[in-house]
Amino acid sequence: MKRLTLWLIGALLLSACAPAAPTAIPTATTAPFPEGVRPLDPPVALPNFSLIDQQGKQYSLEDMLGKWTVVSFGFVHCPDVCPITLANFTLVKQALGEQASQVVFMFVSVDGARDTPEVLGKHLALFDPEFVGLTGDDNAVRPMTQAFGVRYEIVKPEGTEADYLVNHTASAFLVNPQGELQRIYSYGTDPEIIAADLRTLLP
Repeated sequence: MKRLTLWLIGALLLSACAPAAPTAIPTATTAPFPEGVRPLDPPVALPNFSLIDQQGKQYSLEDMLGKWTVVSFGFVHCPDVCPITLANFTLVKQALGEQASQVVFMFVSVDGARDTPEVLGKHLALFDPEFVGLTGDDNAVRPMTQAFGVRYEIVKPEGTEADYLVNHTASAFLVNPQGELQRIYSYGTDPEIIAADLRTLLP
């Protein structure tokens, strides 16, 4: 049921590189949360995955254990949403100060055909070389996106090799040190709000 709920959330948040409409997420918590911060209570366990990072090394859920991870999905050729999200990640990291060492910022490509590890590495270095980038073919990426409730679709004109866009969910996601999905941050949420929320969770 949790997996189905996340799939439905992803369907409603699908974006053609543009902000998605807010969607309410059922939660048992009574604590107040700022707009754009959506808790999952209880957190949702994530299945293992196997992708390649920008160094060309295998990366799985086990590599995420022990730290908080803020995850977004997108593609290097994204004209607006993805670079804005990555720029906001840098602001969240700056706002966390010394606590930023406890958080990993991750960008997962949904365009493995173009986003090779080298391409991904060069792109992320424009924002922060410590950001983790993951890529892989569609068969490798789909299980991970489905687990997060993320939808994506390549929009490529037939009979042409021209550049194309990828419609994708624009939200960011927080995975806890146990490998469970614990928060969904709406696209465009103020970086200070995300940083403040993270501070409530960090020791």
